[in-house]
Amino acid sequence: MLPVTDTIAIPDDELDWSYARSSGPGGQNVNKVASKAVLRWAYGASRSVPLDVKMRLRTAHPARVTVDGDFLVVSQKYRDQERNRADCLEKLAAMIRAAAVAPVPRKVTKPTKGSKRRRVADKRHQSTRKEQRRSPRDE
Repeated sequence: MLPVTDTIAIPDDELDWSYARSSGPGGQNVNKVASKAVLRWAYGASRSVPLDVKMRLRTAHPARVTVDGDFLVVSQKYRDQERNRADCLEKLAAMIRAAAVAPVPRKVTKPTKGSKRRRVADKRHQSTRKEQRRSPRDE
């Protein structure tokens, strides 16, 4: 069980693990041991995460979603498989936590009188500056 928040926890049977040879540190050992951890989570079929969180997760990380509808998390930061596995779980939990926070809707406001005055004054200033650059007209 992967606890994400107080209300969200992902059961272990929804998580699918695979391992590969890492390109990270490890010296000669890197050619023999599969220390890279690949976490595949079928988030579309998951009932443990609310739908709105899934949608925000998909829009925030579209490159991590496969054609099959799986969410991929990869870690090859460490030399051993267990720490990379724990890193994958931490990454997934952090992404879901970030997606669980609903965005605050923007309040529509009007520009203040002062900002309107400053904008018009800046436009006048820019206009006079450009006008002074022109060559004098023959009249």
